[in-house]
Amino acid sequence: MSSAPSIVVIGGGPRGTGVIERIAANAEELYGDHRLDIHLVDPYPAGGGRIWRPDQSPLLWMNSMAEDVTMFTDETVDLDGPVVAGPALDSWAEDVRAGRVVPSADPDVLAEIHGLAGTDFPSRRLQSAYLRWTYDRALAALPPGITVHEHRTTALAVGGPRGGRQHVRLQDRAEPLPADLVVLTVGHLDAEEEPEQQRLSAFARRHGLVHLPPDFTADSDLDALRPGDPVIVRGFGLAFIDLMVLLTEGRGGRHENGVYLPSGREPVLYVGSRRGVPYHAKIGYGWTGERPAEPAHLDEKWADELLGRPGPLDFRRDVWPAVAKELGHAHYHRLFTAHPERTALAHEVFAEKYAAADPGSPELAGLIAEAVPDPADRLDLDALDRPLEGVRHASPEALQEALRDYITADLTRRHDPAHSEDLAVFVGLLTAYAQLVRLGDIGGWWHGFFSYLASGPPGPRLRQLLALSRAGVVRFLGADLTVETDEEHGLFRATGATVPGAHTEARALVEARLPDPSLRHTASPLLRALRDEGAAVTDTGLLSVDPRDSRVLDRAGRPHPRRFALGPFTTARNSGAFTRPRTGGPAFRQNDAAARAALTFLRDLSCRGRLAS
Repeated sequence: MSSAPSIVVIGGGPRGTGVIERIAANAEELYGDHRLDIHLVDPYPAGGGRIWRPDQSPLLWMNSMAEDVTMFTDETVDLDGPVVAGPALDSWAEDVRAGRVVPSADPDVLAEIHGLAGTDFPSRRLQSAYLRWTYDRALAALPPGITVHEHRTTALAVGGPRGGRQHVRLQDRAEPLPADLVVLTVGHLDAEEEPEQQRLSAFARRHGLVHLPPDFTADSDLDALRPGDPVIVRGFGLAFIDLMVLLTEGRGGRHENGVYLPSGREPVLYVGSRRGVPYHAKIGYGWTGERPAEPAHLDEKWADELLGRPGPLDFRRDVWPAVAKELGHAHYHRLFTAHPERTALAHEVFAEKYAAADPGSPELAGLIAEAVPDPADRLDLDALDRPLEGVRHASPEALQEALRDYITADLTRRHDPAHSEDLAVFVGLLTAYAQLVRLGDIGGWWHGFFSYLASGPPGPRLRQLLALSRAGVVRFLGADLTVETDEEHGLFRATGATVPGAHTEARALVEARLPDPSLRHTASPLLRALRDEGAAVTDTGLLSVDPRDSRVLDRAGRPHPRRFALGPFTTARNSGAFTRPRTGGPAFRQNDAAARAALTFLRDLSCRGRLAS
């Protein structure tokens, strides 16, 4: 009798867990009682993987509330396989408290679980326990003939012919791991330094300075940043928030009643970015009332028409106008239905004219001006994207005060249901993201804009930022930040457009962002080998995959019959491996399609093997 077919899943984080969950869900229909070996390869614990591993600081939080996190499908997900319901993170915590679930977690995490409310922002190590439980549940749901083997190591390369068995080379194993099919779910990538980062690192070495390139903040060498020293930080997103926390509370400081009490071990963080402001705070209230019909403008017909055009798509020209109109649809539907006193036209009349007007047209602008008297109630995406555009301050101190006012106003608005059109735009962003996945590589701007508006920090983190600013531990540098090197004095020098003529010098520079998800500069030997062997890579460095089932494409556009890839390094990148309940979960749809394609392929392979034997 022939040996059992095998899948090698490379990456045991939430994406790999999601694929195994979908294999379990679809196995009865598509695979029957055939035997199958699944080999899961990851140097970190299965379930959470590297980013969500359990051994990280309890100070590091998720940027989502517990009630907004699920690893399970529901009827809103567009999938061919069965829906298998499961608890969102807050419901799972209730199950733990009731004794219905016994998670694998240490006492400190169990204590956090027992105090968790749906509107709390859990620690990442608590999320790790949820992900591990999800993984264990998926294993328990597999049929008796399917066995999972864990390999706590790193995959170095995948080889093998298109028409035959693949071979996965592992770091600590002389013989490669044979595989009838390989699924890459490696998540966020480490990167070799790009030329600009190489130049900055070489400058730092020559002058005995500190340069921390883009990295997952929890893995950065923060001990190199000395107490009291100025540190230039380039990047004002979630990586900065992690950095801020680890260098303040993580060094013994305390927040009490809106005041930061320093330990004396903190450096002084001088932070700026292209926008010059932090990501918008998470919205602090839930949805009530009527929901708009979505998508209204980014439907399948629109996507099919774009994909049928010759030549590459230009995001700003071909895609963004329709996205902006979709977000406007969400914004104005909510304004008219929840806050009609701030409108001056019947909703039915406005909706009909809005739908008929071309995106970005004078007719659309005129309609909005007529129907929404207060400009503050109109959706201005350009102003949202660049709030400091054209803003100038006479001194760094004036900028500190102005930016504290800006953050305070953002916090107030994002927690005020009187501005619930903001929540509608947030939901519209999720809808748009799910639709744009079909278009493949549309460049990095959209993903950054989405994160800035929809994936910002919890409100308490921005309140802590305000306290740190008032304490002088954080200083704002403004928009359009540039960093230069001064060979004569051996210093980094930062300047921004918001305070003309001002500059900041420091002996340390931190790039507060994850590395770009590009195969051009990836430090992963696995993905470098895949790229060099002939896998198709886009101009921005993403791995090209078939949008139908996530099979890896070669440079001729042919899908590889035995290789799949899912995650942020692919052209099917989306907003995350887990999602809010009842929001469609595009990652779940992708996981399901890949799992069904894999099971169908392996079933046919197993049948051929039985006939041959």
